[in-house]
Amino acid sequence: MKTKRLAELALLTAVALIIFIVELRIPDIIPIPGVKLGLANIITVYAVYKYSAKETAMIVFARVLLGAIFGGNISAMIYSMSGAVFCLVGMLAVKKIVPMKYIWLSSILGAILHNTGQIFIAIVMMKSFAVLSHYPFLIISGCIAGCFTGICAQLLLKRGITANK
Repeated sequence: MKTKRLAELALLTAVALIIFIVELRIPDIIPIPGVKLGLANIITVYAVYKYSAKETAMIVFARVLLGAIFGGNISAMIYSMSGAVFCLVGMLAVKKIVPMKYIWLSSILGAILHNTGQIFIAIVMMKSFAVLSHYPFLIISGCIAGCFTGICAQLLLKRGITANK
C-alpha cells in the first residue's frame, strides 16, 4: 500500500474517531438504548464508495476498536463490532447495484443492518428475545440517521469528485 493511501486511510479513521467521541458527549435525544445519530458512519459510507472493501474494513474496525478504548466502554465494542460487520457487508454488497447518486439508500440499509447486528448480539449475550422490543425504534431512528449520514457522505463524495477534476 502506498504511503499516500495509508495516510488518507489514517486521516479518515482519525476523523471518524473524533466524530464518534464528540457524539458521545451529545445527550441522548431519545431515551431508548442504542438510538444515536451515528455520525461517524458518514466516513464509513464515504469509504465504501471511495476505497476498496479491505481499506474500508480497516477504517471501520480501527474506529470501533479505538472508539471503545477512548470512549471507555470496552464491553460496548462487542455490540459496535457486530453492527459494523453487518453494516459493512451489506453496504459493500449493495454498492454494486446502488449508484453514487443514491448513496443515501445504501446508508439507510447500512443503518438497518447495523441495528440488526446489534440486536442479534444482544439476543445472544442476554439469552432473551425481550430486546426485540427495541428493534422497531432502532429501525425507525436508524432509517432517519442513515438517510442523514448518507446525504452527508454523498455531498462529500460529490465535492471530492469535483475537487479532483
